[in-house]
Amino acid sequence: MLEFSNFTRVFDLLPIYDQLQKSDLFCLKRNGEWRKYSSEETLETIQDVALGLLALKIKPGDKIAIISGNRPEWNFIDFAIQLIGAVSVPMYPTITVEDYAFIFENAEVKYVFVEGEELYLKAKEASKGNRKIKKVYTFDPVEGANMWTDVKDAGFGQDRSPLKPLQDAVKPSDLLTLIYTSGTTGRPKGVMLTHHNIVSNVKALIRGKFFDLYETDRALSFLPLCHIYERTDIYMYMSYGVSVYYAESMETIADNIKEVKPSMFASVPRLLEKVYDKILAKGNELTGIKRKLFFGAIEFGLQYDPMVKLGFVDSIKLAVYRKLIFSKWREALGGNVRLIASGSAALQPRLSRVFWAAGVPVSEGYGLTETSPVISVSQVNPPDFRIGCVGTLVDSMELKIAEDGEICVRGDSVMVGYYKNPEATAEAIDQDGWFHTGDIGEMVEGKYLKITDRKKEIFKTSGGKYVAPQLVENKLKESAFIEQCMVVGEGQKFPSALIIPEFAALGVWCKQHGIPVGTPEELINNKDVFRKLEEEVMSTMGSVAKYEQVKKFVLLPRLFTVQDGEITPTLKLKRKAIYAKHEKAILALYE
Repeated sequence: MLEFSNFTRVFDLLPIYDQLQKSDLFCLKRNGEWRKYSSEETLETIQDVALGLLALKIKPGDKIAIISGNRPEWNFIDFAIQLIGAVSVPMYPTITVEDYAFIFENAEVKYVFVEGEELYLKAKEASKGNRKIKKVYTFDPVEGANMWTDVKDAGFGQDRSPLKPLQDAVKPSDLLTLIYTSGTTGRPKGVMLTHHNIVSNVKALIRGKFFDLYETDRALSFLPLCHIYERTDIYMYMSYGVSVYYAESMETIADNIKEVKPSMFASVPRLLEKVYDKILAKGNELTGIKRKLFFGAIEFGLQYDPMVKLGFVDSIKLAVYRKLIFSKWREALGGNVRLIASGSAALQPRLSRVFWAAGVPVSEGYGLTETSPVISVSQVNPPDFRIGCVGTLVDSMELKIAEDGEICVRGDSVMVGYYKNPEATAEAIDQDGWFHTGDIGEMVEGKYLKITDRKKEIFKTSGGKYVAPQLVENKLKESAFIEQCMVVGEGQKFPSALIIPEFAALGVWCKQHGIPVGTPEELINNKDVFRKLEEEVMSTMGSVAKYEQVKKFVLLPRLFTVQDGEITPTLKLKRKAIYAKHEKAILALYE
C-alpha cells in the first residue's frame, strides 16, 4: 500500500506500481480475450500520452473531455492529463448532444476523447461552432477520425524530462477534474474537485479500514468512471495495489463476475435488486423439498441481522441454508467476494439482510459528487453498522443536522465550488463552510447516519401532512413484482404512484396461475394482474403511516430511462419530467 506521506496528489498513486510490477493492473475483455496492461506498460503509456498532449500545446489548467465507457484507455488519458497539470472533464456517454455542447462551451474544453463512432458523431455535432475545440479523438477505430494512439505515438520515444517539472508544479489544491452533475432540473453544474479533495477521501477510507483489500485481489468495475463514485473507488483500489478488471458491458456483468472472481466491486441498489429478483424467479420454479428449503432460506435471510448474535438453533439454520442454498449465490458472484459497496441510492433493508445472510457482505455508503464522494460508509470487517443506515462518518468530514433535518457537511473532501457559478456555490456552501446536501437525515445511536428523504422532494397533501416520497417508494419496491415507481400527491387528498412492474417475475406468476403472458401493455391491462399489484401495494404499505400510504396507482408498460429524460445517469428520478408526461393519468386517479 502507498505511504500516506507520499500521497498528496492523485497521480502519486503511480509510483507504487514500480514496486509491485503487476501483470494485470488494468484489464478489459475484447473479442473473447482479456487484454491485460501491466504496471510497466501502463506507466509508459501514460507518460507517452502526457508528452503527446504537450505536443498539442496543452498547458496546465487546460480542459480535456473524456466520454467513454470504462476501459484502460480512460485511465491512461486521466493520468496523462494529471501529469501535466491539466484538468479532466469526464462526461456520461448517455447524455444529450445539447448537454455536451453546453459543457464543452462552459468548461472551455480544448480536446475530446470518446469511445467509438456513436459518441464521436455526438461530440462532433456538439462541437459545431465551438472554436475552442481543436480535435476529437477516439479509442476505437472510426472512419475519418483520429485515434488516441496518435497522441500516444507523438510522445513515444520523446525525452521525458519535461514531465518532472510539470508534475512538481502541481499542488494538492490545484483543480483535478470538473464533473458536471446531471441534476434533476436545469443545466448541469460543474463540480470543481481538487487533488486534495479526492486524496483526502481515499485516505479517509483507508484509515477507517472500511475495506479489506490486498495486493493479490481483483476488483470488477462496471459503474461509470465519469461518476466520482466509481472513479474514487478505482483510486482506492490502486492505493491497495488491487488489479482492476472492467466488465465488457452492463449486460455481461454476471458472466464477467464468474470469470474474474473479484474480491470486491461497487454497485448500485438497482443491480442488487435485479440479482435478487432473478434468484427469486428461479426459486419460484422449484417444487417439493427444494422449494421449501429455498423459501425457508429466503424467509430466514429477510430477518437476518449480522449485528445480532444468533442463538444455537438459528446458527444451525444459517449454516444449513448457507451450505445448501446461499452457497450458489456466492458461486454466481465468483466465489471470492468479500465485499460489495452499495451507493448512489437507498438500499432496501431486506436486500442488505438477505445478502449478509448469504455470506456476501454489503457495505452501504452515502455521498455526493460535491463531497468526492464518500461522507459515510458501513464497516463490514468486523461488522459495525445498522441496517437501514448508511454507516459512520469518514474522518475527513464533519457533519451536522440542520433544524429542518438537512444533512450538512464540511471538511477536506468538500468541493471548491461550482465552476463559473458563484450563485449556486453560495447557495450550496454557507459562510461557515457547511455544504448543504439537500438530503434529510438523522443520527441513529449518535453514530450511524440514516437518510430519510430529499429535502426538495417532500410534498404536502391537502390534509397538511408531509410525505417523503423516497421512503414510500423504497417500501413499494420491496415487492418482487415492482421494478420502478414514483410517488405523487402534492396538494391531493392522498399519495398515489406510477408503477412499472417487474415483468419477468410477473410472467412467472401468470404462468403459475394460468394467465396468458402477453406484452407488457397487455399485462398491465389484465384485471388479474392489476389485482395482484393491488395486493402487493397494500402489503408493502402496512409499515408506513396512514397518510403516507399509496391509495391508487397507474401501471406503466416500460421503464423510466435516461434517454427519455425521465431519470438521471445516476438513476435519480426526474420527477417534474415524469409527472408532466403522465399528468393526465395521475389527475384521473383523483377524479
